[in-house]
Amino acid sequence: MNKNRSKVLENAGRVVIKVGSAVLTSEDGLDMRVVTRLADQISLLHDRGVDVILVSSGAVAAGRKLLSSCKAKSDLVFKQATSAIGQSRLMHAYDEVFGRYKKITAQILLTRDDLNSRERFINARNTMLQLLSWRAIPIINENDTVAVQELKFGDNDALAALILNLVEADLFINLTSADGVFMDNPLENPDAEKLSCIEDIKGLPIENMCRGKSSSGSGGMYSKLLAARKAAQIGVPTLILAGRDRFCLEKAFDGQDIGTWIMPCDKVISSRKFWFAYNLEPEGTISIDKGAARAVFEKGKSLLPAGIVDIQGDFGKGALVKIVEQGEIRISAVGLTNYKASDLQLIKGKKSSEIKNLTGECLYPEAIHRDNLLLDAIGI
Repeated sequence: MNKNRSKVLENAGRVVIKVGSAVLTSEDGLDMRVVTRLADQISLLHDRGVDVILVSSGAVAAGRKLLSSCKAKSDLVFKQATSAIGQSRLMHAYDEVFGRYKKITAQILLTRDDLNSRERFINARNTMLQLLSWRAIPIINENDTVAVQELKFGDNDALAALILNLVEADLFINLTSADGVFMDNPLENPDAEKLSCIEDIKGLPIENMCRGKSSSGSGGMYSKLLAARKAAQIGVPTLILAGRDRFCLEKAFDGQDIGTWIMPCDKVISSRKFWFAYNLEPEGTISIDKGAARAVFEKGKSLLPAGIVDIQGDFGKGALVKIVEQGEIRISAVGLTNYKASDLQLIKGKKSSEIKNLTGECLYPEAIHRDNLLLDAIGI
């Protein structure tokens, strides 16, 4: 583990750093001492030749402080309006502190809609790469002002995981309010074991460690570990550090064993599979029988119409759908379907040789080809 960690930190050419509101803000709004220290450390890393992309929360908290006379609300419209006020203050703070180190910053605001279109995904990637070639530091946040509920990433941990794939990063650093990952809540259990390294993030009992929070939950260590699992799938290690600790980034890159190091998976998935699994929104669900489940989940085979027992949703050809074993609750796969929902209703349970008689043609023997399947879909 130590050799792997040292090698990655020494050779990382492109790093995505995510910092949350719990690190950047206090009761008085933005904590400029923390912002200044963060800019100082990132600038030092940048001077070493490392490309740095910063995913930063804090806009809502910064705006809320300026609206102290208004009663805080939890609804989306209040947060959107508060973010509109706070985002400019947040970027002004970053511009000011990074300017002291002669660094150029660039603001990028994204919604899920910007990344689920392949064309817009490529446009965002090209813009990001151009900024990095100019040695600018992109600062990314979700565009809370215009995002509607169904287009929200959920949290900036999830957004940061998508950015890893967008820019082909070598390392993901998540700055948090905790000293790392613990097997239990250290505030409730002072004897909770801190994990210096997680070799198999896939096998970690995240739900139990995080009090069984459902996959629809967001924020806290749960979302950070989900983001780390996604990063591991594309071969990117994660380092979770206490962001309010002085010089935490410098200490880590100088070889000190701080925080929690999360190793990537031995077998990684393609950038394309990562994109369709986590940037697109599932439009329906396909239930399959036990035989098909064994073929798909255990043997990595394509899903054939014969194994389908039920279809939910009205989706078109090429849509992303969830795949579940009949009678099972856990969703562990998503894929791009070769047929629209109405055609699947006709051919479900049928052999490939029978499809032509039912639909007039059989362009695809598979309902979903294995090249268009991700078996270990996280947080779907």
